[in-house]
Amino acid sequence: MERHNLADKLVEFYEKMSSWEVSVVKKRTDLTPAQMHAIEVIGTYRTMKMCVLAARLGITTGTLSIGIDKLEKKGLVVRKPHETDGRSLLIVLTKQGQDIFEQHHRFHYKFTEKIVNDLPEEEIEQFMSTISKIVARM
Repeated sequence: MERHNLADKLVEFYEKMSSWEVSVVKKRTDLTPAQMHAIEVIGTYRTMKMCVLAARLGITTGTLSIGIDKLEKKGLVVRKPHETDGRSLLIVLTKQGQDIFEQHHRFHYKFTEKIVNDLPEEEIEQFMSTISKIVARM
């Protein structure tokens, strides 16, 4: 396979995943996809420094502060002082934020099941192995 064909397929895969994500977020919540992405990252890591969260989201801390303000007003996150670094704040999901994270995470599992349902177990394992290697390089 030529690598530019692979690049095209990766772009197509990303576009379909993004489209699915946007449709789920819009149907189920009053959040933007960016807000849901922040909740996903915080939910995955449980607690995060603002600077680490901004880096994971690929945005500046200033942009993140505005987003966190909005999520805080919705009652989904709280800022807590860092236990050992007085200059840092930690971002944590509230109970309501955790519930939204868990619900959305279940949609990810259902989506994954749907796209691999008719694949042989060997292909699923191969896909997992390959995607794990790719993610490790990013």
